[in-house]
Amino acid sequence: MTIIRFAIFLCITCLFYPRQTSPAAPAKKDWLQLFNGKDLNGWDIKIAGHDLNENFNNNFYVENGILKVDYSHFKKFDGAFGHLYYKKPFSWYVVRVEYRFTGNQLEGGPSYAYLNSGVMLHSQSAASVTKNQSFPVSLELQLLASDDKEKRHNGNLCTPGTEVSMYGQPVSAHCVDSKSKSSYLNEWVTAEAVVYGDSVIHHIINGDTVLTYGNIRVGGGFVNTGMTWTTGGFAADSLDWIKKDNTPLSSGFIALQAESHPVEFRKVELLNLEGCMDKKALNYKSYYLKADNSQCKYK
Repeated sequence: MTIIRFAIFLCITCLFYPRQTSPAAPAKKDWLQLFNGKDLNGWDIKIAGHDLNENFNNNFYVENGILKVDYSHFKKFDGAFGHLYYKKPFSWYVVRVEYRFTGNQLEGGPSYAYLNSGVMLHSQSAASVTKNQSFPVSLELQLLASDDKEKRHNGNLCTPGTEVSMYGQPVSAHCVDSKSKSSYLNEWVTAEAVVYGDSVIHHIINGDTVLTYGNIRVGGGFVNTGMTWTTGGFAADSLDWIKKDNTPLSSGFIALQAESHPVEFRKVELLNLEGCMDKKALNYKSYYLKADNSQCKYK
């Protein structure tokens, strides 16, 4: 999303948030670089069947300024669903990634994971994921590519352990198709999510808003190869999440997915929309949409 496009987007948003007037476009320096271009500092690794921060078969690494999800040291996938989690949770923000799919899917990967990855929004922490759990409770901004045989939309939504509404009605499907143009192998794509806590989330592919949903909450069991909250094993910790059933999900972690097809990220950045909204403070930003004046700094 360009700075000009983002400024227009924020102006439209202000119709629904009257306290915010004439927002300025954020400066380049206001974007937090979650991926520093050098290493995995600030990220946690969790791969199904393995302990926290065990980087099984060097699944995640950085080379020549590119964050890679790689399977060159694997013989077979064997259910090793992995996620790379940023260390800090967020609630109101814009997250942007530039990515591309490369190479071939690893043998043993599920058919749906062909040319498939994702950015997990409002995710549970890496430390809270159980050892054999395949996916975190989260909202997935699904990253998909097409090939000569099948054209697929990009920027879809999948909901492991979560529920949303669209057009004022609850969505029963686990995955919801977007209306994006197709993307392809080796093509660099920009994917974004504009997240307003538990109220509204927009998915954006190459500058086009392709999906919008709201009323974000915990629920729907745990869609994971037929597992539910109560079965344990591959599912999330049952008792903890059952207690949260049908409660708002307003914040969480951001995670990058590894589910058997190689993918590269050259940028992962975030603009926080929550912060000091006292104009007298040194760190006031006019583009903030939610106040957290505990962060205000003064002379």
